[in-house]
Amino acid sequence: MRTLRHMSIWAAAGLLFVATEAAQAAGGKTQAVSISFAITADGKQVGCGAPLAELGAGHLTSKLHEARFYVYGVKLIDAKGKRTPIALAQNDWQYGDVALLDFKDARGGNAPCTEGNPAKNTTIIGEAPAGAHIGLEFSVGAPVETIVDGKPVSINHSNVETAAPPLDVVGMAWNWQAGRRFVTLEVDPPSPVLKADGSKTRSWMVHIGSTGCKGNPATGEIVSCAHENRFTVAFDRFDPKKQRVEFDFTRLLEKSDITADKGGAVGCMSALDDPECPAIFEALGLNLAESAPGANDAGKQTRPGVSPVFKIGPAKTADLGGGKQ
Repeated sequence: MRTLRHMSIWAAAGLLFVATEAAQAAGGKTQAVSISFAITADGKQVGCGAPLAELGAGHLTSKLHEARFYVYGVKLIDAKGKRTPIALAQNDWQYGDVALLDFKDARGGNAPCTEGNPAKNTTIIGEAPAGAHIGLEFSVGAPVETIVDGKPVSINHSNVETAAPPLDVVGMAWNWQAGRRFVTLEVDPPSPVLKADGSKTRSWMVHIGSTGCKGNPATGEIVSCAHENRFTVAFDRFDPKKQRVEFDFTRLLEKSDITADKGGAVGCMSALDDPECPAIFEALGLNLAESAPGANDAGKQTRPGVSPVFKIGPAKTADLGGGKQ
């Protein structure tokens, strides 16, 4: 298909090499790993076109418009805290060590997720060395680069038109800085969103990506960003057979008025001067600006491994969003 699509084989080979080395240390045995994700609102699993109850500062019933995010660097944790990477299967949802989770249904309708109307992709699959793993770690975002065939390959700032799936999703492109949206979450409140200029729009949005970027990736120039806006989530205890990772929509928007926008982009699109962003970044566990003059921690995680919107919940008997595996 595409050049980068073929390169995904090399990326997989690199990851499998890491897994193989660890597997050899574990007696050569490996195990299949499947990590399920879900989004919740008001304590209930939601997705596809399901209504979202008790959302925002006004506790409103809203509709899910979009919900997807990239994760990478997925690792299992043993009792001594050692991290072991999961070698992801290479498919339309996983490239190298990056995966895209998408909680909308393919039809884009109003129905909740069911076995007959599943979300596009809510599960990460791969392989890891056999062992007594008791925890989980992953990062949210698209990494700057990964190693493919022994060479660094740009991930965040790569051409969406030629990139391998799932990096070719136009709806996750961060057009004005040639990077990617790490997180795209959009909701439609019961009434149109009133903007600062008096106009109205349908959706209240949360788009997270790196900002303050310099460099032109189209000419091969290295891109650096002042505010990375990536974050890591770590759970000391996690059993993938009995538990799943949950993203709490209620927690994300609990301090946000989703019926109004006071300035800047509608909702929060990671801008330092956007009045809607401080509450969103606090919920994600990110510093929007420096925590103190000279701290140099803008765009960095407030507490390593901790994001208030992520938690562990019980796994459901039926996975309603396995996607194309």
